[in-house]
Amino acid sequence: MSASETSSLLAQSPQLPKSADGEPVFPEPWAAEAFAMTVHLHEKGLFSWGEWAEQLSAELHKPGRAKDGSDYFDCWVAALSSMLISRGIADASAILDLQKSWQRAAEATPHGKPILLENDPER
Repeated sequence: MSASETSSLLAQSPQLPKSADGEPVFPEPWAAEAFAMTVHLHEKGLFSWGEWAEQLSAELHKPGRAKDGSDYFDCWVAALSSMLISRGIADASAILDLQKSWQRAAEATPHGKPILLENDPER
């Protein structure tokens, strides 16, 4: 499958935020990075698109989702984290520790400056 075919298939994901032209859009750079990581891990054979669709769908159908779909990429990251944990690629506590570190880094970063992990005061 070529990169353009992969992008085309992913662009058809239900509830994926889209521009007026129908192209996928990312609300923040981290969402684009999560998207790219997913494509890369699929290309490396970590999971099939069917497995990915099943995992993402499970996250998207959990109760308490934002009615406006603004949490779509939060679901994406949760699905990717679950895939990594279930396949023994990452440890759940390591992912949680990293999430907390990024949060602390964000809180410690002055407005308008890039958020860098080294800004975490506990690192």
